[in-house]
Amino acid sequence: MKRAKYLMVIGGGVFQVPCIKTAKEMGVKVVVTDYQADAPGMLLADHPIVVSTRNLNLTVNAAKEFHNSCPLSGVMTVGTDASQTVAAVANALGLPGIPFAVAERATDKIKMRRCLKAAGVPVPEFRAVWSYDEAEKAMVELPFPIVVKPCDNMGARGVKKISKPEELKAAFREAKESSVSGNIILEEYMDGPELSLDALVHNGEIEITGVADRIIEKPPYFVEMGHTMPSARPQFELDEAIAVFKSAIHALGVTIGAGKGDIRLTSEGPKIVEVASRLSGGWMSAYTYPLSSGVNLYRAAIEIILGGKPSFLKPKKDWVSAERALIAEPGKILSIKGVDEAKKIKGVAEVILLKEPGDMVSEMKSNMGKVGYVITAAKDRQEAILINNMARETIRIETGPADDLTWDIIRNNARKKFYVACKACIVCDGHECAGRVPGIGGIGTGESFKVNLTALNKYMINLRTIHGVRSPNMTTELFGHTLSLPLLAAPITGMETNLGGGMSEEEYADAVINGCLDSSIIGMVGDGASPEKYRVGLHAIKKSGGLGIPVFKPRGDNQEIIKRFDAAQEAGAIAVGVDIDAASFKTMTMKKQTVGPKTLEDLKLLKSHLSVPFVLKGIMNVETALLAIEAGADAIIVSNHGGRVMDFMPGTADVLPEIASAVGGRVKVLVDGGIREGVDILKMLALGADAVMIGRPICIAAFGAGREGVRFFIEEKRKELKQAMVLTGSADVKKVDPTVIVRKSKGAS
Repeated sequence: MKRAKYLMVIGGGVFQVPCIKTAKEMGVKVVVTDYQADAPGMLLADHPIVVSTRNLNLTVNAAKEFHNSCPLSGVMTVGTDASQTVAAVANALGLPGIPFAVAERATDKIKMRRCLKAAGVPVPEFRAVWSYDEAEKAMVELPFPIVVKPCDNMGARGVKKISKPEELKAAFREAKESSVSGNIILEEYMDGPELSLDALVHNGEIEITGVADRIIEKPPYFVEMGHTMPSARPQFELDEAIAVFKSAIHALGVTIGAGKGDIRLTSEGPKIVEVASRLSGGWMSAYTYPLSSGVNLYRAAIEIILGGKPSFLKPKKDWVSAERALIAEPGKILSIKGVDEAKKIKGVAEVILLKEPGDMVSEMKSNMGKVGYVITAAKDRQEAILINNMARETIRIETGPADDLTWDIIRNNARKKFYVACKACIVCDGHECAGRVPGIGGIGTGESFKVNLTALNKYMINLRTIHGVRSPNMTTELFGHTLSLPLLAAPITGMETNLGGGMSEEEYADAVINGCLDSSIIGMVGDGASPEKYRVGLHAIKKSGGLGIPVFKPRGDNQEIIKRFDAAQEAGAIAVGVDIDAASFKTMTMKKQTVGPKTLEDLKLLKSHLSVPFVLKGIMNVETALLAIEAGADAIIVSNHGGRVMDFMPGTADVLPEIASAVGGRVKVLVDGGIREGVDILKMLALGADAVMIGRPICIAAFGAGREGVRFFIEEKRKELKQAMVLTGSADVKKVDPTVIVRKSKGAS
């Protein structure tokens, strides 16, 4: 059996991901190094090693250790300035690669320019400086405008054009801050269009693998806004640029691997901006060249670095590919919309997002900080560019002050904390998490979760706009307390068991109880499978002055429930509940906690131990509702436990009207299940509820922004409900009736 080859890729960021994927598709085992254990490339790696790409010694030591137990066949990088690290590993292990001194010349712009100038390769007139005094002297020797740049950084960080002497100090400071070594270059500004070139080098032979027009904007800075492949420059200019590029590769001593170059087409001819001993950063080698030529450049580069000969380098097609950056106004990203629509446009090959809601965007002064990229391909150049423009216009990026909060930001933050437990979907409908119990989903097929939304969607809103309702009354009374909104937070526990451990039970309970209080409504806390977990929620309620409602599991031993009732009353809870729908619950069984149904006598006994209102949760039919009233319940909650206890139950909106009618106002009727928008609250009120409860979305809000996230979500529901009431002429939540909704006819989509 043929032994698999092992390739070490230095860097696990987004720019290295396409290379890592290509290697794995070739059957190569990939070792990836990066200082971030959760970098996207590290997650793809067969063998991730946490070490900084800039730390040569540690990387070499890590490579040696791995090599001793599992021999490496090659080492490489793409898209980042790690060529010296690559060379150090290759030299130490005797792998194919360039000498360290060559990699150093191809990384340090001072050494690069000195080497190229000595070899007669055209470069701009330049001066290397360390101190500001040296910079002032060098400035006098160069004609304005002048470019100030660090000698050892990539992505145009710290690079700035100055047009007069008084601009030097600020430019020098920016360059110094961006330099690893502190060495700075002052050089003449080169006017003219710019090209980006890629090449593969094998046995000293240079194969040009792409020439693109490079688009540089945002003066006095040099921000690459994109490139178009292939270049549209006249052939004689391309030939001259390629000749200069090849002479630079030879002069630097790159004899194996790859070369990347940026060249300015000046009035004096092409001059080198930069040459590196790797394939290009950004997306030129990963996407635009393959899209325009049909050639997987990474495959050929990997073949070379593994000691073989590059194959499949002959272009299979002659298309045009355009890559353009997505730029946002400075501030916090509040939302990014239109991405899915942009991806559907014919000719859009990729939409790559590097930032998400909640991330900060600064003024563009380098190639860092872009929101993302759009890459398009077409047979015609103009068409490829037009498609790209159209796609970018479709994508809308909203930014605002750093302290602004949006639901997109909350969802993104929550998704990171949930890990794999919950995707914080745009619509929390149970499809992505079906069957995840333990977890956030519905049990079995997840149908009981999904049907809650389906049941609500059977009803449409009856628009009524000839009336005088402008400021509807949304307050309601519950257990002697006025709620500013007919909404309560449903009880949720199991941060570790169900929700990935992104928050502790204490943090979650505090966020929900206090976020609700901030909006003048009431939050509920759960009991959970762990025997002592109920104390966490009660502690949060006690700290809030009793303004919360605990809901306990129907434990087999009534004395265990009574013990919890006593603790709840001692904490000052305004009411106490039992979720009798948890009479058989998977997580309780896992924790060896006995639960079961309750007789009428059991419930009366429990009620007798309470001096506060008694709530029964999990009522799904008229018979159970009437028994709950007989047992002494002060409120019932129509709920199928979010679809988490039994598959194929009806949706709560399907059973609510009959239950509410049978109850006839004798007790408060609450309902949960699938309520996502303010209009859903209105529908449930119209179907007979006095108030509603929301669980999973409030959980997402708490994970995404804690107490503030919960408050934000509730206030959004307040706005939505007010709008729905105004548009239906509903003056008071306590008087909403069935005339505000219309049931869909059968067969309607």
